[in-house]
Amino acid sequence: MTEQIVDIPWGRFQALSAVEKVPYLMQDNGAPYHTLFAQQFSAELLDDLARLANKIRAIAKTRAGTEFLKTQVSHKRAMLYFSQPSSRTFLSFMSACQILGVQTGEVRDTSISSEFKGESREDSVRTFSSYFDLIVMRTPEKGLAENMAWVLSNSERPIPIINAGSGQDQHPTQALLDIYTLLRSFERSGGLRDKTVVFCGDLLRGRTVRSLSYLLTNYSNIRQIFVAPPQLQVGEDIVAALKQKNTAFEVTTDFHAVLPEADAVYMTRIQDEWDNDKGDSDRIDTRLFKFGMRELELLPSRGIIMHPLPRRDEIATDIDSDPRAMYWRQMRNGMWIRAALIAVTFGCDKRIHEYFRHNY
Repeated sequence: MTEQIVDIPWGRFQALSAVEKVPYLMQDNGAPYHTLFAQQFSAELLDDLARLANKIRAIAKTRAGTEFLKTQVSHKRAMLYFSQPSSRTFLSFMSACQILGVQTGEVRDTSISSEFKGESREDSVRTFSSYFDLIVMRTPEKGLAENMAWVLSNSERPIPIINAGSGQDQHPTQALLDIYTLLRSFERSGGLRDKTVVFCGDLLRGRTVRSLSYLLTNYSNIRQIFVAPPQLQVGEDIVAALKQKNTAFEVTTDFHAVLPEADAVYMTRIQDEWDNDKGDSDRIDTRLFKFGMRELELLPSRGIIMHPLPRRDEIATDIDSDPRAMYWRQMRNGMWIRAALIAVTFGCDKRIHEYFRHNY
């Protein structure tokens, strides 16, 4: 690694684009040290993580395999610092840590931490780094995860940070599990290439959409279609990124017109927690951006339905039993791909590959 995060002042690092920050965040072997942005993941790295996740889930099916996995990084400790509400992401990371034997601590309510007394989040993170070897951070504050990554890298005890969701910005590990779900869903039909992915819902404020859209540009001939009310349509940052990558995309309000073309539909809820004024989102007509039995009829038999969850009424529960509904499997996939990410972060992936080679 020629560039290191300790070699650049915070102001200069902050001013870089996400792509320009990537070299400062990686290990010499090409794996992430800090995991902050979707832009850190190439198609090769994504495929490597997916293969590792597949091996971990296969090994974990036996008692002997489970015991082996639990010994890999049992000497490591992870702080799950979730100052923004979460259930799936939190439990997924906790389970991923348990699979690999990583001991965990947690702060999920800052009112019972020293932040209640006025301690800054920076001081909280510095405190965690004294006791733990990894911080998994979910925060409503944009840019906090990367700031803390820089701070810790320049401290006397540098440890990695994994961004588990930062403001309205990015959610890179949700995008990892989304890609992993797509790869598994299409492994018998040509893989993740030459596909059409339809995003529907609150695309402006949905950080999962932003991160997944970036990751999809790593694959050949992926067409992205964004369906939303005008007030919630995809942001200019994503449009600019897609144009730069020469990725085919379309912006529309006509959900029914594009469903017959979809290989995957990625539904999202209205992100009203980001409303400036209470009730802003309620004034937007979202009736045409929901998935029910009529939409299921329009979706090709090859198509799949995804959702980062939690959902409200944007996906009817009537379709949960349809084999194309992937969101519950998608959620479970998060545990395996996050275990793979933690494994490469701590450098135990080679031992897992070796164990699999000798036993399967």
